[in-house]
Amino acid sequence: IAAKAAKNAQKQMDQAMERLSTGLKLNSAKDDPGSLSVAIRMTAEINSLSVSLKNASDAQSAIDTGEAALAETQSLLLRLRELAVQASTETTTSADRAALNSEVTALETEINRIGNSTTWGGINLLNGSFSKANPIIFQIGPNSGDTLSFTMGYVQATSTAAAQGTLGLLSDVTTITKASAYISTIDGAISIVSSRRGSFGAASNRLDSSITNIRNMRANILNAKGQIMDTDYAVETANLARAQILLQAATAM
Repeated sequence: IAAKAAKNAQKQMDQAMERLSTGLKLNSAKDDPGSLSVAIRMTAEINSLSVSLKNASDAQSAIDTGEAALAETQSLLLRLRELAVQASTETTTSADRAALNSEVTALETEINRIGNSTTWGGINLLNGSFSKANPIIFQIGPNSGDTLSFTMGYVQATSTAAAQGTLGLLSDVTTITKASAYISTIDGAISIVSSRRGSFGAASNRLDSSITNIRNMRANILNAKGQIMDTDYAVETANLARAQILLQAATAM
């Protein structure tokens, strides 16, 4: 009986020491098969949430990059409107209008360059690669279907005006009539870019909420996993002390 008691006490002591030294209540499947299965499932979800958090942060960064490019485009459009207004008055000579038109052409070229060269991580954002027919898709959750689709659209100065970001600019303020018409064209372009910036801002705000929710989910699951896996040091210290006393008593017998 004493030998059996000593063996049991030694086993209890070994288990307590293992849990205290590793910090884990479950060190192998035999400790608690059911709880270990739950913990593994939680680990998979925690790891997926960590990647999802990175994905969502990257998505927000890409969208904010696109919005910044649109903001610069809008600044160029405001300057173009100034030039058109200046070219619309009789006090501006033909030579003046030719000079103004040179700047108009240069600024429209820069708008096209912004559309063709705005990238994030090597991905072109505003050249039409991610139009309404082919939106960019961000995986922002741990499960299949946890995605955000977003139309990046275009930034193109001279293509026919459309809601996705083509602006229909004419590049001509060489006469009063043309300059006056250009003012209306610029107003339409400004409206298109403003609308696109609103869409980008709304998507970025949505991702703010997604990121916060992912962080909360991850923290709560980590806490739940800890309750399953982590050692309760107060309990295991008491178990170790009890096992040592029992082993000493059994050995003494």
